[in-house]
Amino acid sequence: KRLGIVSHLQRGYDLPYHNRRAGAFPIVSSSGCCDWHDQYKESAPGVVTGRYGTIGNVYFVSENYCPLNTTLFVNNFCGNDPLFISYLLQTIDFKAYSGKSGVPGINRNDLHEAMVALPPSIAEQTAIATVLSDTDELIQSLEKLIAKKRLIKQGTTQELLTGKRRLPGFESEWDVKPLLECCDLLQGLTYGPSNIQSHGLLVLRSSNIQDGQLAFDDCVYVNCSIDDIKYVKPNDILICVRNGSIALIGKSCVIDKKYNATFGAFMSVLRGDTTGYLAYIFASDVVQQQIRNRSSATINQITKSDFEDIKIPIPNEAEEQTAIAVILSDMDAEIAALGAKLNKYRRFKQGMMQELLTGRIRLV
Repeated sequence: KRLGIVSHLQRGYDLPYHNRRAGAFPIVSSSGCCDWHDQYKESAPGVVTGRYGTIGNVYFVSENYCPLNTTLFVNNFCGNDPLFISYLLQTIDFKAYSGKSGVPGINRNDLHEAMVALPPSIAEQTAIATVLSDTDELIQSLEKLIAKKRLIKQGTTQELLTGKRRLPGFESEWDVKPLLECCDLLQGLTYGPSNIQSHGLLVLRSSNIQDGQLAFDDCVYVNCSIDDIKYVKPNDILICVRNGSIALIGKSCVIDKKYNATFGAFMSVLRGDTTGYLAYIFASDVVQQQIRNRSSATINQITKSDFEDIKIPIPNEAEEQTAIAVILSDMDAEIAALGAKLNKYRRFKQGMMQELLTGRIRLV
């Protein structure tokens, strides 16, 4: 059926900042709940999506609310299950309707023409919505658990890498040493357009570091000859030392295995015997704050002389360095495992939506 027969969409309300008064009712914009007001415009349950700005996100609102003028909200569910309608709207390609009438954003009249599959009974709608909602709750619980684990790891990292918390069995003093006293700093490879080819020696750049891990979505290969020292090696710390964005200076990751790869001129590598500990101390705020202080005073870069001024707290005993690195590594592994499970559930939900909201799988 046409979406306009299944549910009616209406533009949200003007509610500028100077007219808002702190209260208990959520103000919903095209990007979700953005503020609170002491009065509501629409009664729960509500289903809201972006009219312009952020397009494509759909929000189910379980309390009385105020939809802003950047949104479209369902003002008539036409006898259908509201939660089901919220999932049904998520199947629509909103971008296909953006600007269709020559106006920026989405026109509700255009959306009303979209064809959607509708179960023949409210009971089946409710069953589908319940299954998808239960999956959403599972996903949200995993997201909260991962956020909690990250906060715990952040606190543990701060305590262990500054010596505020000592591990059992270790009592020797800590030192504050120059970073480059503990490892070597290697400069990246300079190459030109004539050296670039479709395959060969991989040149790792800033774009190859994503969320503290190596990523290979954007790769450059060259045909240069290099010395053995210029190849990245397992346990090297790869660092962005120059970039158009100052926020990327100091971004780093650990080379996890052997690659046929080098690193570009805007990158550097730290190589040393205490890399396990060094990798965590370098990524921590202990070092990153020093990098921010220095890079802000230069042209979006951190130089070798800047590295020479960076100092780190470090245990005298190599065994304590290793023990700290093992604990933090185990915490990273736990978070990564939870992240993999979360991605699995998200894919599972997407698959269920494709099956349940098209009628290929029936529940009733």
